[in-house]
Parts: sequence; C-alpha cells; structure tokens
Amino acid sequence: MATKSIIKELTRNKREVILAFSSHSDDWVIGAGGTLAKYAQEGKKVIIVIFSYGEKSHPWLKEEVIQKMRSREAFHAVEVMDCEIVFFDLEEVKFEEGYKSKNLEQELLNLLEKEHPAKLFTHCEEDLHPDHKAVYKITLELWNKLSSKHRPEVYTYPVWNPVNFRTKYPSLYIDITATFSSKLNAIKAFHSQKFHIIYPVLLLLFRAVKDGIKIRKRFGEQFFRIK
Repeated sequence: MATKSIIKELTRNKREVILAFSSHSDDWVIGAGGTLAKYAQEGKKVIIVIFSYGEKSHPWLKEEVIQKMRSREAFHAVEVMDCEIVFFDLEEVKFEEGYKSKNLEQELLNLLEKEHPAKLFTHCEEDLHPDHKAVYKITLELWNKLSSKHRPEVYTYPVWNPVNFRTKYPSLYIDITATFSSKLNAIKAFHSQKFHIIYPVLLLLFRAVKDGIKIRKRFGEQFFRIK
C-alpha cells in the first residue's frame, strides 16, 4: 500500500509537458506565444522545438553569423516566456531532405517518448510557407508512429494567415489576456526582424482581439485540434 501511495504521489507531482514545433525561431511566438506563456506560468514544462535557424532571412550575411544571431534571439525569447528550447539546423525550403538525411525522426520520437507531452502545438496545413507545411506533415508522421498511450493531443496554430477558412476541426480558445504582454515582449526579442515586426504585431493584435471576442475576453488565441 505504501509503495502504491508513493507512485501516486510521484505521478501527481510530475509536471505536465507542453511541446511546440516551430519551423523558424519566431513562428512559435507569433502563433502560440500567449498560450505557451500561460502554460509556463501555470507550472507546466514548455518545450519549443525549432527546426531551422532561418539562415535565409539575411542573405547578405554569412550563415554562421545569422545562426548565432537568430539562436541568441530565440534563447532570449524563451527566457521571457520561461520555456525550454531545442534547436535543429535544417536548411530552409529543404526541410524534408534534411529531416531524412539527419535522421531527426528518431531524435524527435525519443523526445516525445521521454517527455510524454499532453499537448503538441504545430503549424497548420493552410499556411502557404513550404517549411510550415513540412513541419505539419512531420508532426502527423511522428504522431502516427507513437504508441497510443503516448500520443498527445495535437493542435495547429497560424502564423501568416490572419483567419482560417478551410478547417473542420474543433477549436480550442485560450484566454491570453494576462500573457499577451509577454508574447509581445518575446516578439521584440527578435531584433534581426525589426524591419518586419510592424506587420506581425498588427496581425497578432488583430487575431488576439478577434479570438478574445469569441470567449468574451480581452485577448485570446485559437487553435484547431487535429488529433
């Protein structure tokens, strides 16, 4: 009886794990930053998996310079959000080739089986960016290879599409009123994107207000559960 009580106590005290897949260093903040910050504040373990440094964002600079810059910004962002981060170095627009040649499937399966996340956030299939589509496909392939007891709930988030028209999946709305400022502060950590930041901030504000109205809150984030 004592052993069973100890096991139950350990299970009860284990932190819930939330995983997020992000093609590039800032996608996860744009698409799900308020929700991930909220989960972290609630004491959950939040892990961000970033597939690429985004070396093509500044073609006039050497790739190693861009990688250091983008990774430094991402680590600053996760500090703001109180999350953990895992970086891979897939080449942009060539995710599927690099994913296979570097055998990242096994690394990610090991991560999923070790952490047993309750929820996994990933890109949506409607996003037109080829890297985002590739990560969406990779997510489904990984989920299908997990044992049924270790399969997390899978939710998709938008990055550049202001609204979603073609989905038939159930929605999850999260109140991010208390963490919207954290999301904006994390976005500001990406100094290399300062010339492109006006549009993301306006887009984030539009979506946060739109999704907040749905749940009668000031700010919200909407996701679609696909698994």
